[in-house]
Amino acid sequence: MIFKNTCIESLAVTLPDEILTSAEIEKRLRPLYERLKLPEGRLELMTGIRERRVWPTGTRPSDASAAAGRAVLAQSALRADQVELFIHAAVCRDMLEPATAAFAHRKIGLPATAQIFDVSNACLGFLNSLTIAAGLIESGQIRCALVAAGENGGPLVEQTLHTLLTQPLDRNGIKPYFANLTIGSGAVAAVVCHRDLVQGPAHRLIGGVARAATRHSELCQGDTHGADSLAMQTDSEALLIAGLELAQETWRDFTALTGWSAAGVGRIVCHQVGSTHRRKLYEALGLEVVKDFSTFETLGNTGSVALPATLAAAIAAGAVKNGDKVALLGIGSGLNSLMLALEW
Repeated sequence: MIFKNTCIESLAVTLPDEILTSAEIEKRLRPLYERLKLPEGRLELMTGIRERRVWPTGTRPSDASAAAGRAVLAQSALRADQVELFIHAAVCRDMLEPATAAFAHRKIGLPATAQIFDVSNACLGFLNSLTIAAGLIESGQIRCALVAAGENGGPLVEQTLHTLLTQPLDRNGIKPYFANLTIGSGAVAAVVCHRDLVQGPAHRLIGGVARAATRHSELCQGDTHGADSLAMQTDSEALLIAGLELAQETWRDFTALTGWSAAGVGRIVCHQVGSTHRRKLYEALGLEVVKDFSTFETLGNTGSVALPATLAAAIAAGAVKNGDKVALLGIGSGLNSLMLALEW
């Protein structure tokens, strides 16, 4: 994929006010820890995640997505009535039908002329949506799109805690549930448009590469679990190994397409999983960890929101400046990898 005229005109994040620390989670798990003779502190020690955010009970993914959508339009130089495409790009959705985009579209106040739909692809949905919007912009079908994602990980964390405390699981039995405790909540949105509409610096989406390794599709699976609950099981060790292999293949194609080298990239933003994943990924790709910008320490893994929200945080912190070459390294269960080149 090569894009010549597509820009990220603005980017905004909306976060819940409530904070749930790893220490609080482990305090709730104390009966399990005592039964299995496990030391407290292992969650933060193994992942580097100190805390994550939680939406108020009853918050729908469309509420979160719409909040981010309104926030990004508030800082954009473009108007809501100029949006010709709206995508809700999250793992979480309000219901099977209609599309969550329908609810968020109404809550944001977007025009009836905008095409709307959901894109769900584990943690890659937002990046996938950027490429869809870019393709339509490059072909002349549209000039402006709004992509938003609202993830609500609270129900998954609560269901996981209930399972761990009520089921007679041994040490091996709890392993598939461990990754669930890293999940956080948040929302992010971007206005994506033709470069002719940009007022000020053009933050250009240059292109990218996608690869799939669907032989690993059973390593991480999530689904609904009764009313307002979620369930997920992950083979974390196997997923990490397979993910690193896929990332190496994708990075090789990415550098060949873009002509970028590890040395030439100014900033790297990855999908946010945890400290072990980051360290091993950078080692596998031969990248300098000093170029990384992370948010997993305070946000956890927020699904499709994680990478773009971290990009927004890096921009706000001054870690990404105009003209910087930014590599967006996405990976999600399935397995899928999508790496995008952004010239900020």
